[in-house]
Amino acid sequence: MTPSCRIAPSILSADFAALAVAIDLVAPETDLLHVDVMDGHFVPNLTIGPPVVEAVNRHTAMTLDCHLMMTNPGDYLEAFRAAGADWVSVHVEVGDTAELVAGMRRLGLNAGVAINPETPFEAIEPWLGQVDHVLVMTVHPGFGGQKFMDEVLPKLRRIADAAPDHVVVEVDGGIDLRTIGLAAAAGATCFVAGSAVFASPDPASAVRRLRQLAVA
Repeated sequence: MTPSCRIAPSILSADFAALAVAIDLVAPETDLLHVDVMDGHFVPNLTIGPPVVEAVNRHTAMTLDCHLMMTNPGDYLEAFRAAGADWVSVHVEVGDTAELVAGMRRLGLNAGVAINPETPFEAIEPWLGQVDHVLVMTVHPGFGGQKFMDEVLPKLRRIADAAPDHVVVEVDGGIDLRTIGLAAAAGATCFVAGSAVFASPDPASAVRRLRQLAVA
């Protein structure tokens, strides 16, 4: 693994009835595990909360990258930190970004901001120098297995060009063997992959292959 190219398997696409097994399959190939948190308000779906994050944290030493698709993430930052979250990203679309970033900093979290496909670059630009990572959505958030939106690539490039060198540019949505090269060419350095990993008969090999394509 190299910090300049990280694959973050998304447990949203894993078998929740055998989540520990799924995590163990990818752990040798990556140190970052993506956790999609959906509240049924900001996005039209419900997933998991701090209790599952806590259970995952007890099982693995992997870095837990929690993407909070919530209308009120500030109410839950402490709970996710206590549960074992390491990275947390909140959406610029919910507002109060300065307060949320400050809250993540106080808790010692790796602070991130996320941006939806339709949201313009200008909405995230002021925060690029104030966070540790930025999460660029290349699908509409809320459901796994969606098709990568190529039209987001120019914005991804603008974000990657404008972000300071220390900021990790993460991309989430439709990342697979075709699209990871496109995202990498646009400047992404961290790639969230769900079905491309966990729908594979060999998730570890899938992670390796994705990384190879990202650095090709």
